[in-house]
This record gives sequence, structure tokens and C-alpha cells, in this order.
Amino acid sequence: MHQLLNPPKRILMGPGPTDVNQRVLRAMSIPLIGHMDPAFIQIMDEVKEMTREIFQTKNSFTTIISATGSAGMETCLVNLLEPGDEAVVCVNGVFGNRMCDIVGRCGATLTRIDAPWGKTIDPQEVKKVLSGLKPKLVAIVHAETSTGVRQPLEEISKIVHEAGALFLVDAVTSLGGCELKVDEWGIDACYSGSQKCLSAPPGLSPVTFSDAALEVMNKRKTKVQSWYLDLSLIRNYWEGSKRAYHHTAPISMVYAIHEAMTIVLEEGLEERFKRHHGSHLLLKEGLENLGFEYLVEEAYRLPMLNAVKIPQGSDDATIRSRLLTEYNIEIGNGLGDFSGKIFRIGLMGESANVNYVNMLIAALKDVMH
Repeated sequence: MHQLLNPPKRILMGPGPTDVNQRVLRAMSIPLIGHMDPAFIQIMDEVKEMTREIFQTKNSFTTIISATGSAGMETCLVNLLEPGDEAVVCVNGVFGNRMCDIVGRCGATLTRIDAPWGKTIDPQEVKKVLSGLKPKLVAIVHAETSTGVRQPLEEISKIVHEAGALFLVDAVTSLGGCELKVDEWGIDACYSGSQKCLSAPPGLSPVTFSDAALEVMNKRKTKVQSWYLDLSLIRNYWEGSKRAYHHTAPISMVYAIHEAMTIVLEEGLEERFKRHHGSHLLLKEGLENLGFEYLVEEAYRLPMLNAVKIPQGSDDATIRSRLLTEYNIEIGNGLGDFSGKIFRIGLMGESANVNYVNMLIAALKDVMH
């Protein structure tokens, strides 16, 4: 006979998923109801309203995609781009590269604006590139999970709109952990993931679209290349007095994100941002005392994703393996150019707390010395 599931209890301090509150786990155990049940429709409406509050937007079309954050990325791009459109993607890490791949799959013409990994995108470089183009959209990553860079958005947003383009932002790692003002910053399309600072299990992607983005979608001349991610169909399920069946929603996951977002708003966004930043400062002090250096200059560091250089003479895989097997602590390795060169330490949602930081510092001190 197969054994019962009994995975080890880990302290999740990697780039995601994060730990979740017991309230969220209990919400997932609530009995199922139908995905067209009026009671479930009410829960969907409540989730939409909470998602607006957390995105800090009044966008009418703000919803949840029944798939992970990568599907949120693809949803935004495939609904806004058609074959022959021009798109500009700012790339300073793994997830900018991923957007470039999807742009190509949409049949759009891609222009890249590259910056070294660990650095931010220069607004003047964006202005220079856009002066010779007329793109439909410009896409950028707010919180680059592969490097720990927090990208300032306001100046670039103004430049993008002056060029007549839509502004698309990846907020997978930042939503619920640091300031993100969709309306105030002029963001036309934004997506995130449930498993980072919202502290729900992976599997859902919050998205929001401005009126300008909706107008572009309504004027499409071709069908969206993905049936499952076609927002003209999904909107009929999430909006209106008569809901049209599109797919069977992941009922338990919607329960989970409803409870997770309730916890976010109970805490309050500003208090939540302060907690993430305070945990980051405590971690920074401890890591620097152990000889670690941060990859990103201080002004542009993400509080919830700490990328630190591995000290010379220390082995990446050995340290992470010992943390996991001896202390049940998970941290992340470097990706791409930084593989084997950095650790990525997550302080997201439930994992952004003093106890976790102190446990990690004590464990690192033992493992490294």
C-alpha cells in the first residue's frame, strides 16, 4: 500500500512558496461547493474587491487567474498583443527574459532594453529607445525575483505613456510586501502570484487592467492565442449579473486566497510593508556580521528577496543542503548568471518575522563556522 503523505515541516525562506497562516490552511479544508453556486459567486466578488485594495486600484476588471504567476504574465501579454504589434521588454533578470519569450510566441515584434543583472533599468535608456519606436506596450519587472532588485516605476511610467504605449508590470514578488500603487503610478496591466507576500499556496494569479488596456483588448482583430487565458471569456465568468461557465474554478484555492487577503487587509498594507522592511534590516545586520555582501545597492534592494553573495571559499550546495537537512530551513540558490554565486533569502508574508531571521542567522553561523 502507498504511504500516507507526510512531508517534512520546513521553514520556508526561499524565493517562494512561503509559509501560510493556519487560518489559510483551515480555509482550504472547508467543504466544496459548486463553482457556479451563488454562495461561491459572492466569495469571488469579495476576492475581487480585496484584490483591488491590495493593488491600490479602482480598475473595474481586477480578478484572479486560475493558474500560477507565470500564467498571469502570459495572460497579460497574450490578451494585449496581436501578431505584428511592437512590444518593448525591459530585462535585468530571468523574468524579463521570460516575457520576451512570450512576446515572440504572440507573433509580436520585440525590442529589448537590457541592464546588467543586479542593476535597475535606466529611465533615460527607456526614453531613448522609445523615441524611435511606436510600441503597443512596454513591460517591466517591479521586483526581479532572480536578483533581488526593486525597480522604480514612476518615471518610466510617464515616459511610456508619453510614447503612447501601455505600461505592463510584473509584481509577482512585490504585491503585498512593499509599496505598489497601480493607479497612482499609471500601471495599465499588472499581475502577481498567490504564493509570495500574500502567503497563500501557489496556484492563483491576481491581475488588474486599466480602462486603456481593456479598450485595447476590446479592439482586437484576432482571437487570443490561448483559449484558457482569453479574458473576453474569463470576464463573463467573473463579472456581470449572469455568470457564464468558463472553467471549473479551483474552489479550495479561492477559499485560501480569500482568507489570505483578509489577513493582509486586517494587518493593513502600511503595517505589512513596515514588517517586511524591519525583517529585512534585521537580516541584513546578521548577514553582514557573518561576512555576506548584498548583490544590489541599498536604494534598490527588495526587502522580501535578499540576494547576497556567497563568501569566497564557501560552497553553495553544501550550505543550503545542511540548512535543509539539519535545520529544516529552505533558502534559494542563484539563477542563470548567478548560479552558485548568490543565495536568495525570502522574507515574504508569514515568513517575514523576527523569529525566522534569528533562526536562519544562528543556523548559518553554525554551518559556516
